[in-house]
Amino acid sequence: MPAMSSELNASKFASWEQAVQWLRGQPDQRELVLAAYYDDPLPDAAERYRQSEEWAAIRLLLPETRGRALDVGAGRGIASYALAHEGYQVTALEPDASALVGADAIRSLAVHSRLPIEVTQEFSETLPFPDHSFDLVFARAVLHHTRDLSAACGEFFRVLKPGGRLLAVREHVISHAEDLGAFLQNHPLHHLYGGEHAFQLAQYEGAIRAAGFLMEQTLGPLESAVNFAPRSLKALQFEIANRVTRGLFGADAIVAAAIGVPAIWSLVRPALTRLDNRPGRLYSFVANRTPE
Repeated sequence: MPAMSSELNASKFASWEQAVQWLRGQPDQRELVLAAYYDDPLPDAAERYRQSEEWAAIRLLLPETRGRALDVGAGRGIASYALAHEGYQVTALEPDASALVGADAIRSLAVHSRLPIEVTQEFSETLPFPDHSFDLVFARAVLHHTRDLSAACGEFFRVLKPGGRLLAVREHVISHAEDLGAFLQNHPLHHLYGGEHAFQLAQYEGAIRAAGFLMEQTLGPLESAVNFAPRSLKALQFEIANRVTRGLFGADAIVAAAIGVPAIWSLVRPALTRLDNRPGRLYSFVANRTPE
């Protein structure tokens, strides 16, 4: 991971739990708290995630056959909860012990929901599981946090069964190494505790392929609700129209209506993706371990 300046490393709190507790106490941050599913009660937040457009899009990427799933960097357990509802036996991997945003929160959610979720406190780079243990490795906003991206991808490959799938979703991407500083400065949460990071697209795809995976699909920031949620597609299109027209009165609505036509959207979206150089834009990856 590239070295960061002391200014970019500056943070207000000694733990992520403290940071989230503070965030939840700020009335003007309510929308961000809800978007990050940091609100209580936790079972309600988890169910809201399961009913979200993001999860509906992720569901389409899941293998047809259910089995054992490893939810890496599980946080509060919202994805573990959703995976268990899909029929998976879930192991939630979360190194933080926190009762608010870590392993203890997942344990309480599992007890409350009576879902098959076990919790393991460990990091992605050192998975304490035998080879070929899981049918699915799911990682939501995890790869950009890893201390060693290649090692983590290697571990994901090792613990997957032949024919298993890796879903790594909502990963921050930068176009150039020098964009990292701008991304960190503009990130709404990095100043609270630190820990955020971003890689170039080729670094993600290279690490996944080098681990032995076959890349099935790379989803761009405008391609799926997996990446642009919690915004709706219509809201995303209006935001793009507003940016293109620079807020010119009336023109943004006309452009939004035009690109909202499915046939037109399918034509312009690839070009818009190529032009999108926002530091930290989100990509998702679908990769498979080949059957042996």
